[in-house]
Amino acid sequence: MKREWIAALCALACASYSASAAEIGRVKRSTGIATIERGKAKVPTAPGTQLQTGDVLVTGKDGQIALTFIDDTRFAVGPNSRVALSQFAYDRTRQTGSFLTDVNRGSVAVVSGQIAKSGRDAMKVRTPTALLGVRGTRFIVEAGK
Repeated sequence: MKREWIAALCALACASYSASAAEIGRVKRSTGIATIERGKAKVPTAPGTQLQTGDVLVTGKDGQIALTFIDDTRFAVGPNSRVALSQFAYDRTRQTGSFLTDVNRGSVAVVSGQIAKSGRDAMKVRTPTALLGVRGTRFIVEAGK
């Protein structure tokens, strides 16, 4: 009985870890000073680096990062930026989901993908002073100038 409980707890822990560490996108290009803050760790940005929910993208004075998400949303993070990928959920079968990005400072250019097309307010971008609902379009957000 005790072994079964331990096995069940291990299975649950593994399932929780894989769900929280699921890939939501990848870095396509990176130049200058650019890092991904993942918890307390700093992950270098290079083409192919996987992104996870909760990652914070930080660029320096000369830094830029281009990203593609699994729903085909594309981001271009500009210099001196701090952008958090706060929430991301996407069902590939139904092509629906939700996406919340926090632009704390700097800029991000966005070409929205399937999530923005899946429903009203499915994709949101929050700045220190505003919350934007995205309906499927291209736009640039600048914050903290």
